[in-house]
Amino acid sequence: MRIKIVTDSVCDIPDEIIQQYDIKVVPSYINIGNQSYLDGVEMTRKQFYDSLDGFPQHPKTAAPGPETYARVYAQAADDGFDHVLSIHVASNLSTIYNSTIKAASEVKIPVTIHDSQQLTLGAGLQVITACKMAENGATVKEIIEVVTDLGKRTYVYALLDTLKFLHLSGRINLAMRGIGSLLRIKPLMTFHAGNPIFEKVRTQGKAIDRMLTYVRNLGPLEHVSVVHTQALGAAKWLYQKAYSLIPENNQPIYQMVTPAVGAHVGPNGIGLICVTS
Repeated sequence: MRIKIVTDSVCDIPDEIIQQYDIKVVPSYINIGNQSYLDGVEMTRKQFYDSLDGFPQHPKTAAPGPETYARVYAQAADDGFDHVLSIHVASNLSTIYNSTIKAASEVKIPVTIHDSQQLTLGAGLQVITACKMAENGATVKEIIEVVTDLGKRTYVYALLDTLKFLHLSGRINLAMRGIGSLLRIKPLMTFHAGNPIFEKVRTQGKAIDRMLTYVRNLGPLEHVSVVHTQALGAAKWLYQKAYSLIPENNQPIYQMVTPAVGAHVGPNGIGLICVTS
């Protein structure tokens, strides 16, 4: 059986892996005023972060509609695939999941939709695992069992540089932002099983210490990767800070986060994607 793996740009798959496994990545929309851009196609991550503070209006993000996914699934059938496995960012964070469910009902090829219950590369690791398994002849059922288990063992920890962009995107109110700026608060996010938890920590140093404590408390790890919002140097520094907690022979992915997430969290954010053993 030939299985086509489909995902969305929010899952942050590195370009070289997309090409290696011929993954179909459906881009989200980045809307700036009356202009709309396809994430990663009409606007690169670097272009977005370079311009983020200078856009005339704060960017908004939007998911592709069902018709877009229906075309993608139909094309997979035309290309000779027997089944589509469509893996996506957590359903409570985006309407992407709803679009894929509707699209799957409108095409003739069998389509299995999987809610990763994860964000950014936390979801991307499931896509990569699915591609490896499909290449080795696994069935859709076998793949779903493995990636579901992987999702349950994946934790995302992210330190944001400022509360400003959470405010601009409507995630916090102005009063909270004012307090945060006064106290130099650093937002620390934990994401697991579809549930984001934000903490307000006074300094970056304390936030890093708390993040590493959380990672340490996970117990033995199978894999660690790093995400950032145009802060590669800081991301590499964070990886080194966590080095004693990272399994031997770990091969990390360093990935810049999509604008569809960056519009909410802003530049200079860093995070760890941790998979427990």
